[in-house]
Amino acid sequence: MLLAHAIALAQARSAIAALADHATTSDAAVEYERALLQLDWTHHDITPGITPLLDDPSDVLLGIAETAIDQLCDFGVDALELELVLSMLDAARQKDHC
Repeated sequence: MLLAHAIALAQARSAIAALADHATTSDAAVEYERALLQLDWTHHDITPGITPLLDDPSDVLLGIAETAIDQLCDFGVDALELELVLSMLDAARQKDHC
């Protein structure tokens, strides 16, 4: 894994973890955690650590996660798998804002 790949993955993981931590409902938190697990699965559980907890608003965190996930396509990660993660994030966000 290249350094830039590891950084993008760590940013995505950190943002999703922060979203789960700041979720307004337990259902939304579970959905964010599922998205995080799916992202880890796409990398065969070979993942960098999470950066210190981000304390940004949820829309900023979601933007960070989406941008980092989009960058992962540049490193040969299966685009279909990444679309699934993005779809899971969208479902979690919908539960978070209900």
